[in-house]
Amino acid sequence: MAALLLRHAGRQCLRSQLSPVFCLRNAIPMTTTARQEADRIFEKNIRLNRPVSPHITVYKWSLPMMLSITHRGTGVAMTAGVSLFSLAALTLPGDYATYLELIKSLHLGPALIYSAKFAVAFPLMFHTWNGIRHLVWDMGKGFKIPQVYQSAIIVLALTFISTASIAAM
Repeated sequence: MAALLLRHAGRQCLRSQLSPVFCLRNAIPMTTTARQEADRIFEKNIRLNRPVSPHITVYKWSLPMMLSITHRGTGVAMTAGVSLFSLAALTLPGDYATYLELIKSLHLGPALIYSAKFAVAFPLMFHTWNGIRHLVWDMGKGFKIPQVYQSAIIVLALTFISTASIAAM
């Protein structure tokens, strides 16, 4: 509607051969600006004693929230890891066996090697199990709050069991 009025006013300016300054000087805004609207909402929130930032005062950290954030983080971490590994495989001299021998020659302790394997396997296992949880949700199951918490605990348990098993290989 506003575009039609603006087009009509513009045509009138062109037809009457008035200067654009004269036409714009007489134009008035049809609605409030975005800044005015934001100020109005902010003043209303102050008047009703609403919190300024809901993340600080309203939302409490919960297990499903932490799993959602971790799921996104592991996805980003695995994408970056695979990208860097493939880039290194393309650009560095030698082959995989050469670098494997290099790591063996460092004589790292078993605890450090297990920890490194655990750190590499954890994102994959967590993302896999939590992805299965999301697939179950896509089927429309498990949305009740107790089920959400139960599935979160199951995901964590399966993640740690499978990660520990893979790291022990």
